[in-house]
Amino acid sequence: MLTELIARRIEPLLQNSWRRLEGAVCGLGIALVCSCTGLAHASDYSLGALDKVSVKVVQWQTAEGTFREWPTITSTYTVTSSGNLTLPFAGSIPVSGKTPKDAADAISRSLQQKLGLVDLPETSVEIVEFRPVYVSGLVQLPGKYIFEPDMTVLKAVSLAGGVRRSVDEGQRFERDFFNAEGSYAVLIAERNRLIAALARIQAELQNQPEITMPAEIAKDPQSAALISAEKEIMVSKQNGVDLQLSALQELKALYEAEIISLEKKMVVQNRQLGLAKDELRSIGGLADKGLVVNSRVMDLKTTVADMEGKLLDLDTASLRAKQEVNKATRDASDLANTRKAALTVENRTTQAALDENNLKLVMYKKLMAEALVNAPESAVATGMVAPLLNYTIVRAKDGKVTETAAKEDTLLMPGDMVKVAVSRNPA
Repeated sequence: MLTELIARRIEPLLQNSWRRLEGAVCGLGIALVCSCTGLAHASDYSLGALDKVSVKVVQWQTAEGTFREWPTITSTYTVTSSGNLTLPFAGSIPVSGKTPKDAADAISRSLQQKLGLVDLPETSVEIVEFRPVYVSGLVQLPGKYIFEPDMTVLKAVSLAGGVRRSVDEGQRFERDFFNAEGSYAVLIAERNRLIAALARIQAELQNQPEITMPAEIAKDPQSAALISAEKEIMVSKQNGVDLQLSALQELKALYEAEIISLEKKMVVQNRQLGLAKDELRSIGGLADKGLVVNSRVMDLKTTVADMEGKLLDLDTASLRAKQEVNKATRDASDLANTRKAALTVENRTTQAALDENNLKLVMYKKLMAEALVNAPESAVATGMVAPLLNYTIVRAKDGKVTETAAKEDTLLMPGDMVKVAVSRNPA
């Protein structure tokens, strides 16, 4: 029987099997998707020589109600230079220019035809590794490099070691230019940060709720982010000061309330003391005549003395509370003065750093100008000369080879060749 012949020729099926048809179909759907971020849809990608793909073949077993995998064919394959995939049983199948789905359909039909299968097997083709890109021209390490999704011209040139450098005198000046340019770019970023910090300090010194955008950095793409970061610093510091002032204000309010309470107690105490003294005076004469026992007089004198002592305690407590109120007021004033002094020091330090930064910028600008005089074919000088690096993409499609001018951020496709050249600045 043909079925028995197929069973003898195909190795034992994989251990994992889907128990439900829906799970198998879902699995196949996932396998058919290739990771092609940065390219067109995976279904639009055309296979080519040196693409590595994972091929998986499964077949529906009607009797068992499951899908079973063919381990003999399931493996990773590389598209040959002639654009074919060579698989066991299926043989050599042309796939160049086909999408992964079309290639999978071709494999299924070939297997069905060569093995005499009644049902068409299910095949998935997933891209494991794209065909490489090539970099040539004035780079350190010309050659082929593994393609990655979202690969740009700049990334490919970086993989190739960047622009080629040599040990001759001209290349030394070129390196000097690149070093100075890099330092110049770092200093520009630092200068912008210092300018934003100065703007924040000025806003704090003037008690302004917002930071005014400095004209020096208004055109910088990162200016909004810099001002936003400084605003967060300002808000954080202001919140800290507000919390301290709030705590001092609450403490001051408590002591003021205590003073009011003590004053009320003193009024009551003075009234009671007056009554006790009046009673003592009224019975003082009677005591001299022997009409009132001396113990009663002594009790009144003791009561008067106690009341006078308590009155002194209340007066002392009131004075202490008033001192604490004055201290809280002084602390709030000291807090404001300390903050202003710290801002003044920060302003002076930041201004000094900015002045030093400007001096360095002038120095590196002169170094770049000197390097350009000695190496006029240096790559790109920020804001000084026109771009001198030329990029060209060589791409083969539908049997035709085209060359297209490109920029550093131009996206590449698998199989592209990037040519790097330097042209003399016309200025």
